Amino acid sequence: MSDRDGLEGLVVLAGAGAGSSALVTAEAAKWLSRAEVVVYDRLADPACLRLTAPHAERIDVGKTPGRSGPDQGQINALLIRRARAGRLVVRLKGGDPLVFGRGGEEAEALAAAGVAFRIVPGVTAAAAAAACAGIPLTDRRCASSVALVTGHEDPAKAAEAVDFDALARVDTVVFYMGVKRLADIAQRLIAAGRDPATPAAVVASAGTPGQRTVVAALGDLPARAAEAGIRPPAVTIVGEVVRLREKLRWFERLPLFGRTVLVTRPAGQAEGLSAALADLAAAVIEAPAVEIAPPADAGAAEEAVGRLGEFDLVVFTSVNGVEAFAARCRARGLDGRALSGAKVAAIGPATAAKLRAAFIEPDIVPERFTTADLGEALAAAGGLDGRRVLLARADIAAEALPEALAASGAEVEDVAFYRTLCPASLPSEAVEALRAGRVDWATFTSSSSVTNFLALLGRAGLDPSAALAGVRLAAIGPVTAETLSARGLTPAAVAEVHTTGGMVAALVAAT
Repeated sequence: MSDRDGLEGLVVLAGAGAGSSALVTAEAAKWLSRAEVVVYDRLADPACLRLTAPHAERIDVGKTPGRSGPDQGQINALLIRRARAGRLVVRLKGGDPLVFGRGGEEAEALAAAGVAFRIVPGVTAAAAAAACAGIPLTDRRCASSVALVTGHEDPAKAAEAVDFDALARVDTVVFYMGVKRLADIAQRLIAAGRDPATPAAVVASAGTPGQRTVVAALGDLPARAAEAGIRPPAVTIVGEVVRLREKLRWFERLPLFGRTVLVTRPAGQAEGLSAALADLAAAVIEAPAVEIAPPADAGAAEEAVGRLGEFDLVVFTSVNGVEAFAARCRARGLDGRALSGAKVAAIGPATAAKLRAAFIEPDIVPERFTTADLGEALAAAGGLDGRRVLLARADIAAEALPEALAASGAEVEDVAFYRTLCPASLPSEAVEALRAGRVDWATFTSSSSVTNFLALLGRAGLDPSAALAGVRLAAIGPVTAETLSARGLTPAAVAEVHTTGGMVAALVAAT
């Protein structure tokens, strides 16, 4: 029995939510993680694809300006072929698959072909845009009815089916895909009896850091939206509920809304920091300035692990050090019991948490995360005179810590368990954003991230002074801040608590 029994030859029509991938439902995320094939639209946030397995086939069938893409018949045939080949297919559609998403047509084609399918609802654009703009779709004081209307009907229809006379009597009307026809929509609603002074709003790119909302009287909205340069994807909301926006516009009041932040942490380690920034409405661009690799000569690390029983204290200064140490222990068939004869020290809560995940409870975790504080904590724990200490860290780590430990009487073995390398290049998205002057903040969590990032700017043909002229810099602690200063850069935010959370707090305070 496999974990896919009964799922072969299945198509799951799933809604990706509108705007940010944060609105993907748990059910949709579950099916994405199982999918062998993902067929996705332009309006599905590309970040949703991170939820898929690395081996999953990804097929883009979205239509964009200048690129027509496959027609609906071709998409239906594609789904049927992959399912008949025994694949588990997720058809990922923006918003909800059955609300102006042609999901009904696709389900009908699957049913006619005898292909098994399921439908997973999603957060539709009307709900997402209204919530993120702070506009309730209903309110018992002024809106008891809602109509969802397409602003772009099927051109094959012989006559328009939208009944504007009926819509004029509905409390709240939401138009999808109607930016280009906004003037016509407003004119026809008013002609049908809707007061031209009715409050209305256009919400573009809802739920993303690029969200833009224009509010005006219905009669003035088309001109105001044109002046603001509103572009699809956008929805238009008409009704008295729009008046509530001024009190309820929570999303655009988040502290980092409208700011673009570069995250220079290594690939695979940026998720927590990126998520914390995104939760505050920042547009996050991951630009790894450090790569983690095994040491050039693994002999010293291998030899140190082979005689762990000789050490009185093992010190870890980073998550990377813990991961590299644990991997080497596992390769030798060792686990946390190999450290039973030694005390374990960790600099920083993230390092301590990583040790606990490996079933190693650190004995010493200084309240602050500096060499001096570690020395004080070790002294309080009984001193170091004559103790043998293993320092498991990077190949280019600073000398201050082993020197301080040796000065306290310890016999220190400073062993490189991993290397920090400079990547070949910065992602094109980061380079383009810097060139365009769209970056507001850049975050640095180590001295090597500073040094490498500046080198990568040069490789991209960017002068660091010019590229960072309008960019504010955030450092995780004083050592990283000193490295920035030494390179002629002034940090605008330095974390008091030397964690990524502390850095985000400092960045917000300085914004």
